[in-house]
Amino acid sequence: MTTLMLVGATGLVGGAVLLQAQSDARVARIVAPIRRELPPHPKLENPLVDFEHLPADAPWWAADGVICTLGTTIRKAGSQEAFRRVDHDYPLAVARFARQHGAQAFALNSATGADPGSRFFYNRVKGEVEAALRGLGFPSLTIVRPALIGSDREEFRPAEFMAMRVLRLAERLLPRRYRIVPHEHIARVLLEAAVTAPCGEHIIESDAII
Repeated sequence: MTTLMLVGATGLVGGAVLLQAQSDARVARIVAPIRRELPPHPKLENPLVDFEHLPADAPWWAADGVICTLGTTIRKAGSQEAFRRVDHDYPLAVARFARQHGAQAFALNSATGADPGSRFFYNRVKGEVEAALRGLGFPSLTIVRPALIGSDREEFRPAEFMAMRVLRLAERLLPRRYRIVPHEHIARVLLEAAVTAPCGEHIIESDAII
């Protein structure tokens, strides 16, 4: 039975992970540190935290596997610096503390095109997170790189909305790695990686998310 840490539980993918983990018999306990309370569940522990000041010695860091689905947009964050904090600094802080407390597996929801050498800021930040995670010594590291995530968000993202409309029209003409990926599929892949903890590093590109 697995103790799972989920960071980003109020987001689209994170919310799907939470629902799936609650019904997964292999998961005994879910720790979801977040800024606000989640609906109660017998498996769920929901510590309220400030990601700028995470408690290094909290007992709830002890987990077998970690899933990180934290992410925002530059528009919502307000600046590139604020975006970097959410998409880079917070995931790495969580990863470091969890690893120090014995976590064996880490699964990250990243993005297609993640590359620390990219000239595009978004892709570069995503690539830098991936590179930094490799240095933390997780026996099992899974990086999932979806293209555009398919579903209706509560948060309206104009650029994403327009891209979704275009991609849906042209989807059959596109290579699979650039097609819209249902958020539930991404969640399932992340959960499987965190629970089974396959040895080594595994990068799952968008066309392999099924």
